[in-house]
Amino acid sequence: MAGGPLEGVRVVDLTSVVVGPLATQILADHGAEVIKVESKSGDLVRTMNGKSVTPGMGAKFLHLNRNKRSIVLDLKQPAGHAALLKLAARADVLMWNVRPATMARLKLSYDDVRAVNPTIIYCGMFGFGQDGRYRDKPAYDSIIQGAGGMAALHHRATGEPRYVPMVVADKAVGLIAAQMITMALYRRARTGEGCAIEIPMFENLVKFVLEEHMYLKTFEPPLGETGDPRLLDPLAKPIPTRDGWICIAANTNEQAFAFFDAVGRPELKTDPRFCSVPARFANVGDYFQVRVDMLKTKTTAEWLEILERSDVPAMPYHTLDALLEDLHLGDVRFFEFKDHPTEGRIRNMRLPNQWSCGTRREWSPAPKLGQQSVEILREAGYTEAEVEQLIAAGATVDGRLSKK
Repeated sequence: MAGGPLEGVRVVDLTSVVVGPLATQILADHGAEVIKVESKSGDLVRTMNGKSVTPGMGAKFLHLNRNKRSIVLDLKQPAGHAALLKLAARADVLMWNVRPATMARLKLSYDDVRAVNPTIIYCGMFGFGQDGRYRDKPAYDSIIQGAGGMAALHHRATGEPRYVPMVVADKAVGLIAAQMITMALYRRARTGEGCAIEIPMFENLVKFVLEEHMYLKTFEPPLGETGDPRLLDPLAKPIPTRDGWICIAANTNEQAFAFFDAVGRPELKTDPRFCSVPARFANVGDYFQVRVDMLKTKTTAEWLEILERSDVPAMPYHTLDALLEDLHLGDVRFFEFKDHPTEGRIRNMRLPNQWSCGTRREWSPAPKLGQQSVEILREAGYTEAEVEQLIAAGATVDGRLSKK
């Protein structure tokens, strides 16, 4: 037993790449038993992440698939399909992130799965809601960022559309999936009933974008245009100092007035453009220009000391490499080195959040393809001879590290 708030929850994970594996990673990190079901070619993210120590074990895969076990099943073979249903019959949750038509074609629709487990939580993550004309379209993170308006935010701010250089749509929807599943488990604990959950990426990202940027078209008739000007201003970015950049946020009157004092411009506290929150919002470009003009006069370290004394929210600008050396992250032991049985020493990120009631006790490394196929099939009730038959038929793969 793993410990943690989801101890005892069994998840059959048919997902791949990022959106689904992130969701099941969260569940696994908090104690759920996650059985990662892969095809013989494996999760695509095993090989799409540059160099690795051994094939099929890319860095991104390691970060998204710890605390899981891997079984290979060929779901197009009757024996592989039957094995999947055996796993589902013993599970609390089944998760997938292909188009619904694919699940139907594989005879793994909600009706197919709940026929063997009426209380299953059946959760699908896919591109588009099934009542709309986009329902059959494939989707990846960049597709959803572009179609969902996120790339347009860069266009409005900088004059050129571009994707956020991380898989933010996948990650946002993966977080939502973890929330939805835990709510469904709570509901089942009260009612005894399972359910199907559909989580479309497009609609979720549109909501994510428009919560701020529907802006004045929230009203009918509209009071103005879309787009929060404070967030879309070209100067809404880290601010140059004499030797680098700094990140500040002075939003309240108290913070803004303290900032004006700190930079030697106390007269701006009574300037009609800046004397109140609404005034600064209406003149956000001018307000941001003051920051640019003043902060270039000292070094980042000098400004951090001055602004901390004035209680103005400010932090240094970090590069990706600088994060690895951040002193606060060192204090909280955010990074920890682990010994992976095939990849050697790796840098792991511990869980950011703490539980007074206890967390998962054991860390297990991201698995090799099919590493636990044999043990999972045994647990499902297959005899040694039946497991050997599945391997011989190509319905599964024996990926044990100790296999000779």
